[in-house]
Amino acid sequence: MSRKVVRTSKFRHVFGQPVKADQCYDDIRISQMTWDSNFCSVNPKFVAMIVDASGGGAFIVLPLSKTGRIDMSLPTVCGHTGPVLDIEFCPHNDNIIASGSEDCSVMIWEIPDGGLTSPLSDPVVKLDGHSKRVGILSWHPTAHNVLMSAGCDNVIILWNVARGEAVVRIDSVHTDMIYSACWNRNGSQILTSCKDKKLRVLDPRKGSVICEKDKPHEGSRPVRAVFVSDGKILTTGFSRMSERQVALWDPKNFGEPLTLQELDTSSGVLLPFFDPDTGIVYLCGKGDSSIRYFEVTDEAPYVHYLSMYSSKESQKGMGYMPKRGLEVNKCEIARFYKLHERKCEPVVMTVPRKSDLFQEDLYPDTIGPEPSVEADDWFSGKNGEPILISLKDGFVATTKNKDLSVTNKLIMPYFLEMIEQLTQRVSELESK
Repeated sequence: MSRKVVRTSKFRHVFGQPVKADQCYDDIRISQMTWDSNFCSVNPKFVAMIVDASGGGAFIVLPLSKTGRIDMSLPTVCGHTGPVLDIEFCPHNDNIIASGSEDCSVMIWEIPDGGLTSPLSDPVVKLDGHSKRVGILSWHPTAHNVLMSAGCDNVIILWNVARGEAVVRIDSVHTDMIYSACWNRNGSQILTSCKDKKLRVLDPRKGSVICEKDKPHEGSRPVRAVFVSDGKILTTGFSRMSERQVALWDPKNFGEPLTLQELDTSSGVLLPFFDPDTGIVYLCGKGDSSIRYFEVTDEAPYVHYLSMYSSKESQKGMGYMPKRGLEVNKCEIARFYKLHERKCEPVVMTVPRKSDLFQEDLYPDTIGPEPSVEADDWFSGKNGEPILISLKDGFVATTKNKDLSVTNKLIMPYFLEMIEQLTQRVSELESK
């Protein structure tokens, strides 16, 4: 008699949990636009969300600590003349955020520490180059001030943000609307999925196709694709019968998928979020009320279902916190910022562990905020590997002036207060 052997994995028991109600961001009118982007971007300092705005496009940026009910009169970032479709924080500077809009422009904004005190309508840089709306933005993972934008004009532009100029324009590759565009780990390749039912791996500087796959999924609904570990590609799409699918591909042999699994018959596009440190991919469907997560490994069937976080309310968008913004002492391996119609609810993914010590197997060195190559060097052909940091002591975000004496600043007032209270008590006793 054969016994089924359960695959061993330290992530088998990962569970998702929403934070308490007072730690949510309430009374926010999330944008009603029907566009398949995340609508939310987060980093260790801020959370940004695209909101409804009359006469143009706007998004709000809140310090992470500003939870609870958000005042309707809170200042917004409101420089676009059309609805905002995508926002993304710069991975190398937590105060910089890019926004793409229906007004065909890309804008770069600088958010002051502590958040906005008045409406922000003047961007640091305005990038004009698309002839139709801009729906996809992605910062380069290792090069400083390099931004990719993709518009409904079927064009991808790579910008040198510091100079405010379009350096590479890829306009002859895609014959239809681009559904998704993302970088690989060191930013030496771009992966796109398109309405012409092709998956393409591009050389970003030459603008040429390295390899492509026709019809990764048979259905006509949008396909999403991300690079996972070892250069493999994970896609989400639909079958002919409109069943949602997830597939894993090896670009060296694009003929057949390594695995293709059918999930359900829902209609929402699945947004994939891949964590290279743990090998877990999270699939969040727009309009779904759940987050499915899988572990990607080297052994068949390659994409192993772990579990699903379910809730009552459906999600209108999703923000994904970088690893350096997580609470490592609580064994938190991912944190999502789930957008409802009127609020944003953080959802924490945790590995249950009994020990309070730092779990080295859960937190290998991860990508830090330092870029490894400058924009001009990258455009002229130099690649840079990500600069990794350890999360062992809990990552402390440094401001631009590299102020590292934060802990001392917190401890000193505490001791001074203690001394003051003691001297006061002594003088009271003496007077008696």
